[in-house]
Amino acid sequence: MPDNIIPVDKQLELLTDELRRAQRFAALGELVSTTTHEFNNVLTTIINYAKLGLRHKDAATRDKAFTKILEASQRAEKITNGVLGMARNRGSDRIATDVAKLVDQSLVLLEREMRKYRVQVEFVAEPAPPALVCGNQIQQVLLNLLTNARQAMPSGGRIVVRVAHDLAAGTVDLTIRDTGSGIPSDQLPRIFDRYYTTKHGPDASGKGGTGVGLATCREIIHEHQGRIRVESSVGVGTAFTLKLPVAKAEQPAASAVPLRKLGLPNDAAANAAT
Repeated sequence: MPDNIIPVDKQLELLTDELRRAQRFAALGELVSTTTHEFNNVLTTIINYAKLGLRHKDAATRDKAFTKILEASQRAEKITNGVLGMARNRGSDRIATDVAKLVDQSLVLLEREMRKYRVQVEFVAEPAPPALVCGNQIQQVLLNLLTNARQAMPSGGRIVVRVAHDLAAGTVDLTIRDTGSGIPSDQLPRIFDRYYTTKHGPDASGKGGTGVGLATCREIIHEHQGRIRVESSVGVGTAFTLKLPVAKAEQPAASAVPLRKLGLPNDAAANAAT
């Protein structure tokens, strides 16, 4: 074989890596779109209450305006910290990671979308050790599964996200359970097949329908030496469980350096600035 000819198996490997990178960029694009809408809402709230405070001179109205502005600013800080957290996790190394924190960051970014579609989200975080994962890849899986769950409930519903420790299996379990339409038993064995989908194209938000999301989720979890399980009943709902390996004590942990706070300064800093 000539030196400049790449073997077929190597070509397949390169194409697979390229597809994964493209899917990560697509997920990032959806994240940017969601975050932009979130910030627009926050800015609208701040601007409207600032105008209200300027129009009305009475203390009660101004106190209300300042309170709403502070709440909106704190909301903006949470969104920003969530995005920065995802940016900090953009590496590909698997390190000891607090899965509950990954869930928190992801739920903040999807909060507006869930409210828009009348979906209530409950998060239950039981005591669990760190998992040995690549944070941004697990968030990609989580965001995909949460979006799928939301799409399964077009008239609204409830999602329960649960993090727990399976001591016997040596895993941190992340479960996403919805009260949606469920998956028929004859379709269930094929949902992880690439390009197989039960949807009729993207929904109104532009998400879903390509048949690559769940296949990519399974690949990511298998690469982590983990497992992904699904249970579903038509008319009752669906539950996906990610079983992620527990990190050993000697394995490096995610950086404990906190993200810089973007909100109001503390009293000492405020006094120093005056």
